[in-house]
Amino acid sequence: MNLIKSTGTFSFFTFLSRILGYIRDFLIAITLGSGPIADAFFVAFRIPNTFRRLFSEGTFNAAFIPSYSSELTKSKKKATSFANDVFNFLLIGLFVVVLIIEIFMPLFIKLIAPGFTENNDKLELAILLTRITFPFLIFISLASFFSAILNSYNKFGIAAAAPIVLNIILIFVLIFETKFGNNIVVPLSYGVSIAGLLQLIIIFIFVKKYFNPIIKISFKITKKVKFFFKKLVPSIFSSGITQINILVGTIIASFEASAVSYLYYADRIYQINLAIAGIAIGTVLLPKLSEYVEKKNLNRINYIQDKSLELSLFLSLPAMFALLVAPKEITSSLFGYGSFDVKSVENSSKALFYFAFGVPAFALIKIFSTFLFARHNTKVPFYFSIFSVLLNIFISITFFNKIGFIIIPISTTISSWVNVILLFLYLNNKKYFTVNSKTIFSFIKILCSSSISVYLFYLVLTKFSFLFVYENNLKLLYMLIVVIFIILIYVFVSILTKAFKLSDIKLKY
Repeated sequence: MNLIKSTGTFSFFTFLSRILGYIRDFLIAITLGSGPIADAFFVAFRIPNTFRRLFSEGTFNAAFIPSYSSELTKSKKKATSFANDVFNFLLIGLFVVVLIIEIFMPLFIKLIAPGFTENNDKLELAILLTRITFPFLIFISLASFFSAILNSYNKFGIAAAAPIVLNIILIFVLIFETKFGNNIVVPLSYGVSIAGLLQLIIIFIFVKKYFNPIIKISFKITKKVKFFFKKLVPSIFSSGITQINILVGTIIASFEASAVSYLYYADRIYQINLAIAGIAIGTVLLPKLSEYVEKKNLNRINYIQDKSLELSLFLSLPAMFALLVAPKEITSSLFGYGSFDVKSVENSSKALFYFAFGVPAFALIKIFSTFLFARHNTKVPFYFSIFSVLLNIFISITFFNKIGFIIIPISTTISSWVNVILLFLYLNNKKYFTVNSKTIFSFIKILCSSSISVYLFYLVLTKFSFLFVYENNLKLLYMLIVVIFIILIYVFVSILTKAFKLSDIKLKY
């Protein structure tokens, strides 16, 4: 396997999905802005979208792929039998969970957005919209199951491309929003569930070559299936810790008007980088690393772990610096139009600034967790994630009344870095991963390349600041030109400092 090539394939489709996701959010920002209707929709959208990220962005893979790969080494028949048992258990379990939550949706929304109880109209709208979007959970979870099977065969493209369907459908609804009058959020919500069903159908068409499920009311809950689900719950919590922390933030932010919207837009910006620096690398890394662990090939294990860490830092460090030096210009360029006014830009950019400090941490959690998932260890990342979430909640609640919603990105960043440190110390203690001199030198070279490039980014934005004022409707175009220019500079400087080597593209891992 070529790590960079495989990551590139996954990243391309993931990045394309994120770009379409940005266009979707751009249209939402223009249409809804950051008012009470936007808050209600974002809660309804956040819940299934959080589950999508939890299941589809490596979490399901973390529990399923090592077990499925282990069965594949024995025989295809055993692997199919195991997968079919998991599929049927998952199908019935999801149906029951969704049915129960649909029935008790008012109570569920009061738990997820307790601050909405102060505004009955917002509460009722959130209940309606979430009832419409919640079936998405069934579709996306089953799609993630099929994606994990494709990833087990090192087929990453379809699984990465499938989420594009959601963005295309929502963009279509938003483009023709004039036909829906003031009720645009209702068809948007229906679009979420319809997109989930279409995504499931598309992935199923491609997975049939490797696995064709047989639906059974009675099926075996074997020891292997029990072992898988024992791993799944911890892996959902540990691999999806960033999303869980964001969901916690949404719950707390519901007590402040428009805060849910501010956090949503800030989250969307830094998630573009996380999709590549953490999720893509972790997803591509897991199948091959699991194979090397199974074969006890220490040289290959160490090599692929070092390379994945370097690649993650190479992508996340410049993103962190860029978001730190220009959060307002970036937020304004991306969303500062129509109903998304100056105040919305100001508050979202403040959140983005503090989220930026955590960008490398969000990526490293994915990478370090994958090192443990490949060794069938989901419990330790789970325990660390529990501590991280509790720390996040403690900091947020303690300071929320004093400084408002801005404590949420601060607490998310702090708790994520604590999680990274705990994971690293555990990996080092178990001798699963150690930082050698080569890794340190690579980090220094990446740091230098990032600093030089982002300093140029800062100088350009300062020199041409008049192009990025809120009133300039062409500011997005100018920002794209600057970003592309700086990326080219970063690659060039990285080649000079040897932070990035062209020969790495051809290396097999």
